Amino acid sequence: MAASDPDSLVRLLGGRTGAVDASAPGLVFVGVLLLSDDLLVPVAAAVVTALLLGLVRVLRGRAPRAAALGLLGTLVSALVVARTGRAEDFFLLQLLANGVSALAWTLSVWLRRPLLGLVVGGVLRQRTAWRRDPDLLRAYSLASWWWVGSYVLRFVVFVSLWSAGQVVALGLARAALSWPLVTTVVGLSWWTVRQVLPDGHPGLRHPVTPQTPGRRLTDPQPSLPD
Repeated sequence: MAASDPDSLVRLLGGRTGAVDASAPGLVFVGVLLLSDDLLVPVAAAVVTALLLGLVRVLRGRAPRAAALGLLGTLVSALVVARTGRAEDFFLLQLLANGVSALAWTLSVWLRRPLLGLVVGGVLRQRTAWRRDPDLLRAYSLASWWWVGSYVLRFVVFVSLWSAGQVVALGLARAALSWPLVTTVVGLSWWTVRQVLPDGHPGLRHPVTPQTPGRRLTDPQPSLPD
């Protein structure tokens, strides 16, 4: 695969803004918690932050669904805290989400429907064409393991801090493991895809299927790591 190939996972899988927006309510929650003895005050501040970020997203023409999901996640976290009265439970939803994500990404690879391919294929409006390209299927499958690792890392860190009741550390970890980790994983995924795709492959936007003229035949069942 040519180094000049314009198909970049960094562009296709988003950037820093979404990850920063996702971690901002948690940081506000922790910051206000240090200044207030009333647990409802940081909860309200986090919800207001998520609402304002959602409005900014919509006004800038970004996907309203992403804004709605971000706000919904913060509202659920706020309700959990209001119910349990434990500040660390503000991060419980994110803890569980990372555990579920790790399992889902792992399962998708073993089912030969890697979520990385589904995400990129969806962005590129390819539907399932990429699955008929053995080279792309193998590349997406191998690159997906970086995402599994990132979710496992977050889950382990969050469980450890949540169990110890380390609320401030949870907020900082949420920020540290957001866009810096996402950017790293995106870069590693892109590197993996470039390494796996053979020379002459047209790239992510152009799956090579059995019906593609001049297709180079490869093993239709890509091997996966043990």
